[in-house]
Amino acid sequence: MTIAQELDSQEGICQDVIFPPGDLYSDEPPLESELHLEQIMLLLKCLKWLWRDRNDFYAAGNLTIYYSPRQRKSENFRGPDFFVVLGCERKTRKSWVVWEEDGKYPNVILEILSDSTANTDKDLKKTIYQDTFRTPDYFWFDPYTQEFAGFHLVDGEYQPLQASEQGYLWSHQLGLYLGVYEGLLRFFTRDRQLVPTPEETAEQVQQKAEQAEQKAEQAEQKAEQAEQKAEQAEQKAEQAEQKAEQAEQKAEQAEQKAERLAAKLRELNINPETI
Repeated sequence: MTIAQELDSQEGICQDVIFPPGDLYSDEPPLESELHLEQIMLLLKCLKWLWRDRNDFYAAGNLTIYYSPRQRKSENFRGPDFFVVLGCERKTRKSWVVWEEDGKYPNVILEILSDSTANTDKDLKKTIYQDTFRTPDYFWFDPYTQEFAGFHLVDGEYQPLQASEQGYLWSHQLGLYLGVYEGLLRFFTRDRQLVPTPEETAEQVQQKAEQAEQKAEQAEQKAEQAEQKAEQAEQKAEQAEQKAEQAEQKAEQAEQKAERLAAKLRELNINPETI
């Protein structure tokens, strides 16, 4: 929503303005660029994949949040680029209507900066998210300049988050780090491991399968080599046994020859032991 729209909502709406029915899907303005869309989709994809077994959250991007105290969809509405609400039913919604969601506001909001929205994101929206939404974690990121900042609500005011050695910022609400990876904002686990997309997970599984296959092939090759060595050792043992048998045969032949010679000498009345 533009600043003009925000000011209109605060000052009142002309009676002849016709608003769309409240059951329409969010009609937030188009995103600044394809990169902005890619960034939003990437965060949504990663978080939903990481929390695929959870049913207690709602994550959306560029979706309208209605928060009028008078429960009117014609006033007090915002469309964060990315937000997460915790402790709610995980289901498809056309918009987030605070008074229809037990008064819940987002636990985490991220705005993607652009030349036309940066000042609003850093000033007006930050004030609304702090004072009205009371959103605990607020971040902004510029995919072109790589500007990245985060805030956590302390005693009703946003305090800047301190970056880790890797430049990551911790989200108390998500239990995850946010950090820049290959030019885009990504989630990281508590031990600084990148939260993958489903495609990256499949690729990792494929790589692990290939590695396992390679290890199996290597193990098979080693087994074959060991078998060959065993066969060679067996052949050497057989050869050694044959040589031993041959030596034994030669020894027997030599002994028999000596006995015959001794017998000859005795026939000649010669004692072979005295020779």
